[in-house]
Amino acid sequence: MNIRQVRKKIKTISNIKKITRAMELVSAVKMKKSQQEAIQGRPYQEMLEDVIKKVTQLVDPAISSLLKGNDATHDLAILISTNKGLCGSFNFNLFRFCLDEIEIKNTDFIIIGKLGSYFVNKFGGKIIADFSTSKAEDSVSAVFELAISKFLVGEYRKISLIFNQFISAAKHEPMNKILLPIQLEKDITVAQPKELAENYMIEPQPELIIDSLLRNYIEQKIRGAIISSEAGEHSARMIAMKNATDNATQFIYDLTLARNKLRQEKITYELLDMITAKESVEIN
Repeated sequence: MNIRQVRKKIKTISNIKKITRAMELVSAVKMKKSQQEAIQGRPYQEMLEDVIKKVTQLVDPAISSLLKGNDATHDLAILISTNKGLCGSFNFNLFRFCLDEIEIKNTDFIIIGKLGSYFVNKFGGKIIADFSTSKAEDSVSAVFELAISKFLVGEYRKISLIFNQFISAAKHEPMNKILLPIQLEKDITVAQPKELAENYMIEPQPELIIDSLLRNYIEQKIRGAIISSEAGEHSARMIAMKNATDNATQFIYDLTLARNKLRQEKITYELLDMITAKESVEIN
């Protein structure tokens, strides 16, 4: 490799470094915005879940079909991935988790994210709907209506939500949450039904609002998962682009050393040629 080739490589890598640096900054801004949305939405989701836990203690679970299972044999999974790559192992870890958690052949999919569609098709899964748009949050209502209608007619045994949950700027974790039938975790701090009836006023009657509450709860779960996934995606892309920028910087440094070494060698050879020529003239 000569000096000209090294200089060309340095210029090429410098241009790539500018691109990765710009993508890092853009992802940092988007991550901050998504992170704020994810954090701001948590109190509402937690409060809604707390209300549902209290209300469900006052009613018979059989009153709502959203709390009951059925005899179906197939499952439905809502898979939330990304539309673009360049985000490190974000999608790879999610897809590997998906393979470990569910049976692809026995599960139908609602897809949010183009890369999720490629994954399901590659492993022979069935996609019943694809909501891979640039603004996934706008598809929440459509995803919710489709999923809940399929469950209520008894087409699927359960509906799960598979996504990457945002934990911090440096960490995200694949999650598999059961949407339907609704399975609320038992909370030992929740009061007894008798105490709730005395201290927790519900108007109208619990039987009249439980179905509406549960529907709202499911829709918010889907929306929260999409927002959390977007925050994780932007943080993963920011870190990946930062690593790419750092690697480019190191590569440019190494190539600069190589260029200087080649130039020094060239100068040395030229000096040796001049000295040899001079000695040859003096001898003659």
